Amino acid sequence: MEYREFKRLGVKTSLLGFGCMRLPTLTGPADIDEREAVRMIRYGIDRGINYVDTAWGYHEEMSQPLVAKALAGGYRQKTYLATKLPCWLVTKPEDLDFYLNEQLRRCGTDHIDFYLLHALDQGRWNNLMKVDVLHFLERAKRDGRIRFAGFSFHDKLATFKTIVDAYPFDMAQIQLNYLDQDLQAGLEGMRYAAERGTDVVVMEPLKGGQLTHKLPQKALEILDASHENLSAAAWAFKWVAHHPEIKVILSGMSSMEQLEENLRIFEHLPAQNLTALQAQTLEKVRTYLNSRIKVPCTDCQYCLPCPHNVFIPKIFEQYNRGSIFGDYTGPRGFYQSLVGDGQDASACVACGACEAACPQHLSIIELLRKADKALA
Repeated sequence: MEYREFKRLGVKTSLLGFGCMRLPTLTGPADIDEREAVRMIRYGIDRGINYVDTAWGYHEEMSQPLVAKALAGGYRQKTYLATKLPCWLVTKPEDLDFYLNEQLRRCGTDHIDFYLLHALDQGRWNNLMKVDVLHFLERAKRDGRIRFAGFSFHDKLATFKTIVDAYPFDMAQIQLNYLDQDLQAGLEGMRYAAERGTDVVVMEPLKGGQLTHKLPQKALEILDASHENLSAAAWAFKWVAHHPEIKVILSGMSSMEQLEENLRIFEHLPAQNLTALQAQTLEKVRTYLNSRIKVPCTDCQYCLPCPHNVFIPKIFEQYNRGSIFGDYTGPRGFYQSLVGDGQDASACVACGACEAACPQHLSIIELLRKADKALA
């Protein structure tokens, strides 16, 4: 197992982190296959994984109690435990202590090693600042309930930099993979944080599995032509691990087969591991996947607010996601939530306000019609 050091913290973690958001289940998300999940987590720890990540909402609030069972019997002492404040539930200062204390109880521990502000965006950050979250983190550190403070992130790069600059966070968790190099914080945000002493943990290194079992045939052929004899997962993990700023790569593993494959991949995955030819191969795959994008939307959101509440950038994001991987199952499911909120393309009346505001000069009205046809 490869290990990397949070140098400012004096902590060395396994490069592969066990993400407890996609544990094996029986009848539904909340019905975790307890016996198998506990077996998998302990198996991973016995073979070198020492970073376990959970959160309040994972598996409909059943992930943390499961993790507590898995870490009983001495396994808690072998791991760095990460969990997260459900920021969207915080409405007053007292909520901060309530959720931390409740998570300590659910996780069966007297302290959390890495406590993250979960899924920050600009709105959630603004709300947390109103309830004095930074002083809360300092207080929780002093009284020993948490060791290190961090945040996970889903918003624009500018917001990411604002948060990094606001407090000496011990870590930042971002979405990053070889396709999403410029999405959200992206590579620039990774480097920005590291330069300021905030080490990085990565989620979605396989883009929710899309960079493995959903890769188009031509993308697989590009990888095979390299004669490297690497799985699609190994290619994706190698790209992320190449960056020394990254200390942990989280993987949500649903089966023992996935866990064992990941353990093999991470046996030797040092920083700067990609050769020039390997990097060129992945860039060819990325270029091909990007060529399948239907709408060159940059998510600048100048088209918002739409006078008729159409969530234009999110519709295009889902349209592109389905097109890139040739699978509209997930995007159509998300689109139905927009339909339920009256934010889908059918609400468009072709007023043209969005097209007048678009710096990319996109034919938004026609593109919305095409997106609706593909997603509805």
